[in-house]
Formats: sequence, structure tokens, C-alpha cells
Amino acid sequence: MIKKIITAILSVLIIYPNSFAQQNDSLKLSLKDAVQKTLEHNFGILLSQKDLEKAEQNDSWGKAGLYPLISAGAGQNNRYDNIESLYTNGRDESYKSSLTPYLNIQMNLFKGFSVKITKENLEHLKSVSESKLRLTAENTLTQLINAYNAVLLENEKLKVTEYLMQLSKDRYKYELIRQKLGLSVSYKVLQEKNAFLTDSSNYLSQLMNTRSAMRELGKIMGDKEINDYMLTDSLRIKQTDFDLADLENKMYENNTDLKILLTDKQIKENNVKLAKSSLYPSLSLNAGADHTNSYLKYNSVSSTSYSYDAYAGLSLSYNIFNGNNRKRNINEAKIDAEKSQIQTEELKTVLRNNLYNLYEMYQTRKQLLKVAEENFKAASLNLEISKDKFRTGVINSFNFRDIQKVYLNSAFALSQAKYYLIMTYNDLLRISGQIYEAYQ
Repeated sequence: MIKKIITAILSVLIIYPNSFAQQNDSLKLSLKDAVQKTLEHNFGILLSQKDLEKAEQNDSWGKAGLYPLISAGAGQNNRYDNIESLYTNGRDESYKSSLTPYLNIQMNLFKGFSVKITKENLEHLKSVSESKLRLTAENTLTQLINAYNAVLLENEKLKVTEYLMQLSKDRYKYELIRQKLGLSVSYKVLQEKNAFLTDSSNYLSQLMNTRSAMRELGKIMGDKEINDYMLTDSLRIKQTDFDLADLENKMYENNTDLKILLTDKQIKENNVKLAKSSLYPSLSLNAGADHTNSYLKYNSVSSTSYSYDAYAGLSLSYNIFNGNNRKRNINEAKIDAEKSQIQTEELKTVLRNNLYNLYEMYQTRKQLLKVAEENFKAASLNLEISKDKFRTGVINSFNFRDIQKVYLNSAFALSQAKYYLIMTYNDLLRISGQIYEAYQ
């Protein structure tokens, strides 16, 4: 029976190889390499880059309406007439053909400073696109770092479950041998078999968790295929003594969400000026030139002619009354600007609260990590001592199983404490606008 169980487990491992079994064939991947790959291939970042390209193209004086509209073309007309002659009893025929190429220039010379204001808004929109690209990169890097460490976390758990499965297998084999020698009863054998099967099930479940975490990592990096990476980094703890006041100052200065909202606030304020530009008169220029070639045939007499024409004119207009729509537009723009100011203050309040919560959480999780480390040391020592006690019969299998569970829980708790501390550390970097530079 034991051979069948082991064979079944090995068959699963062949289908779902873990990172340790394939270290020689896996692709080595450091956190730095993962960051670089994500910045180059992540779909969300690539889409944000395209949005920035559009904003950069739109940031031009031509889009703002500064440059004139120049058009060129040609008109061709033909006319044939057959009318009763006024001088003879017959009919007169005439045919006229003309070709008129032209060039026309139209330009707004003044439109209430709207061109300058529009250009400023286009610059702000480009700045918003740049900030949104950075925000996408920051959020994606945070997801990537968490995903990378999640794989490391699941790998550490996998090692623990594999270790406990091996212990259970050895005890099971040991009890089978003792049973054959008449030194153990079926009850004890069944106990060890049940423990081995339980640990094997835990191991296989943890193996699937590890594989799932690896696929999530590949998805964030933009992998088009499923890859089994060998991660070269470990769950590294960067226990930095952050200064809360310094973090708060950096947050107000560098937080990308806040930058986007502040830029949007500037756009809203410019929209008030843009609405007020309708209170000014507008002055436009219309100029051009054309050349006409004509051919005329009247009965049997024909002639040709041509002419040159040039024109230029200024047009001044002012909207005296349009149903108070200008006033309403200005008031609406002012309301939008006031809303933007309120939203900015609200975001500052939210960010400050989040920062204080993260800072307190970071300090707490540093202490929790120390507790988890001491707990794991004690559980590891207890497990080693209990191995000998179990072999000598000082403790029974129930006691030893309880000690195993304590070891498993403490090992998982230690890995989880490391992971949570890393997550909080990165959240502090992200909210203060430092995560992008920290991993470059």
C-alpha cells in the first residue's frame, strides 16, 4: 500500500513539477529582472504609454488654434446656351468654360486669449498622462513585488509541508517494519498512515498554491506563455526606521494620485478663464487669391481671357446676448473648479489617514515578526527534541502529531509575517511616491 501511495504522489509531481524539482531547467529570475520585464511588457503600462503618446501629439499650438487654416483648390465651370436670336430668324449658340484655381487663408487673430489658455490645458493634459503612466507603473510594480514575494512565501510553505510529509512517511515506514516484527499493532500503523496521507494532501495543495502564485507573477510581467521560474531572491526584510513627518512631507510632494488631482485642478481653473474668453470680441482674418481662365465661343466667334484677383479682410464680432449662456458657462466652470479644490482637500485627508495607518501597521508588524521568529525557534527545537522522545517512547504519536502541527503553524506564521512586513514597507514607499525609484 505504501508503494502505491508514494507512486501516486510522484505521478502528481511529474505532472505538476515544483520549482525545486526543476531548478536546472527553470529560468532564473531576480526581483530586479522581474521589475525590468514588467516595465517593458506589462499590458497596462503599454496602454498607458500609448495614452501618453496621444497627449504628446495633442500638445501643440496647432491643436490650440494658433495657426491659420490654409486651403487650396480649383473650380471648373462649363455652360452651353441655345437661344432664339434677337437679330435673325435663327438661333444663337454660346459655350463658356472657365477654370479658377484659388488659395484661401483664414486665421483667428484674437479670440479672448482662448488659444493661450487652451495650449496651457493641453500641457496640463500631457502632464496628467505622464502622471497616470507613473501611477500605473507604481501600482503594477507594487503588484509585481507582492506577487514575486508571494511565490517566495508559497515556496517556503512548500518546503515546510514537504519536510513534514517526509517525517510522516518515515514514521509510517517505521511502524510498518515494527508491525512485521510484531512490535506494533494495526492501530498505530493506521495512525501513521493517516498522518502521512494528511501531510501528503497538504503538500499537494501547497504545491498547487505555489504554481498558481507563479502563474500570477507571469501574468503581471506580461508573459505570453506559462514559465517556471527559479526565483533567485529571498523574502528579504528591509526594516527601515521611517520618520513619519518625513514620509508625510514626501507624500504631499510626490504622491502620484495627488499630483493628478492637482493638475486637474489647474485645468478646471483654466476652464474658468476659457469660459470668460467669450466676453471678449473676436477678430479674424480672411485672405486669398485666385486666377480665372475663360474661354467663350459665340456662334462662330471665340475668345479667351484671364484674370487675377486678391482679397484680404478683417472681421470683428462680439456676442451681445445669447440667452445668458455665457454667464451660465462661467458659473459652471467656477463650480467645477471649487469641486476640484474640495476633492483635493479630501484626498489629502484620506492619504494622511492611510499613511498613519500604514506607519502604525509597519511598526506593529516589525514586532510581530520578532515574535514569529522566536516562536519558530522554539517550535523547531521542540520538534527536534520530540523526534528522539517519540523514538524512545517517551511521547506517543498523538503528542508528536500535535508538536508537528505547532511547528507547521509557526513556520507558516513566520513566512506570513515576513510577507506582510514587506507588503507594508512597499505600501509606505508607494503612498509617499518613492516605490518607483526604490526598485529601479
